[in-house]
Amino acid sequence: MIIAVADLLEAEGRALRRGTLRTGAGLACLWAAALLLVAGLGLCLWALYQWLSLVVGSIVGALLIGGILLILSGGLVWTVMRLSR
Repeated sequence: MIIAVADLLEAEGRALRRGTLRTGAGLACLWAAALLLVAGLGLCLWALYQWLSLVVGSIVGALLIGGILLILSGGLVWTVMRLSR
């Protein structure tokens, strides 16, 4: 009886370690993907600003990009608030 419990505890410990490693690896990949997403978005916004600064000037281009970012962030905040109810 005691040996069966020890074997069960050992098997459960191995399963817990395997699950913890899998979860950690998944979180690390998700974090790396989020960093790459932020970098890609930053580069796209920078390219859009560069293009707009050629078309309408640097001040107006910065205002347009800032406005777009404010609208997007407001939409995200609104969405999160709606989902958290």
